[in-house]
Amino acid sequence: MINEQVPLVKPGATRRSMLRGLGFAPLVYAAVPSLAQAESPRLTAAQLIQRIKDHAGGSWNGPTVDTIKAGDPNTVVTGIATTFLDTYSVLERTAKAGKNLIVTHEPTFYNHLDETKGLDDDPIFLQKKTFIEKHKMVVWRFHDHWHARGPNPDGILEGMTAALGWKSYQDPRDPMRFVLPKTRLDALARDIQRRLGIRTLRVVGKPEMDVTQIGFLPGASGRERQIAMLEQKNIEVLVAGEAREWETVEYARDAADEGRPKALILLGHEASEEAGMQYCAAWLKTFIPEVPIEFIKAGEPFWRPA
Repeated sequence: MINEQVPLVKPGATRRSMLRGLGFAPLVYAAVPSLAQAESPRLTAAQLIQRIKDHAGGSWNGPTVDTIKAGDPNTVVTGIATTFLDTYSVLERTAKAGKNLIVTHEPTFYNHLDETKGLDDDPIFLQKKTFIEKHKMVVWRFHDHWHARGPNPDGILEGMTAALGWKSYQDPRDPMRFVLPKTRLDALARDIQRRLGIRTLRVVGKPEMDVTQIGFLPGASGRERQIAMLEQKNIEVLVAGEAREWETVEYARDAADEGRPKALILLGHEASEEAGMQYCAAWLKTFIPEVPIEFIKAGEPFWRPA
């Protein structure tokens, strides 16, 4: 049994004096706002970007395009918008929604590195830059590390796989390969077009060809990767974002004309990656509860005349 010395309390002592005698300072109650009235934390763009980096994992020490493209990193964030590309329309809708941190997958200023040399007097560039400044926006690109999210799967591929409804067909050894139930090439193209809402999907190959083995390379993966995938015996159709028409497109046309079971479906760069940035918004919500987060669709730039 612990032997404690208990201070004697004099008769008639008040509760306050008793507490003092026991070594406690009296509690002082001040009026505080209720939880509903409590002010939300004022987080800056730099703080939230660092949190995203921490959750994305991987090394951030090497060369990358994943940097702030416009705005002051010390800006207090009112909300986050994720998008495939921060077009002028996306910026307008972001401002209208009351958000000022844009997480964009692709460049803001028309080239991979967002270099603005030579655009100083360009009215299109200046209007976009001025709009960002006027609305105190911060534009941060999330490209390299969203594709290489470690140890998790490529964020773009994960979002696109879900949008296409192909998750159960994904090859566990090669996440870019899918084995679908047998269907015709033209039926596959129509199903992809319907699921992704594409206006300008294009196909190279024989419409009646039966297909089941699909390779998927979103974005602008380049001639070498695209042709290397089409060369594989266990790939019949390459579904890609974009390709130079005199490279992969003509390779696929020659293969089809030679009677080989090969085909190419081009979705367009935007259509092949946008669902990945919709998934990015959902992912951000799992660890950023302080500010509203919304996916804002850029939409494909092309349309077909009636």
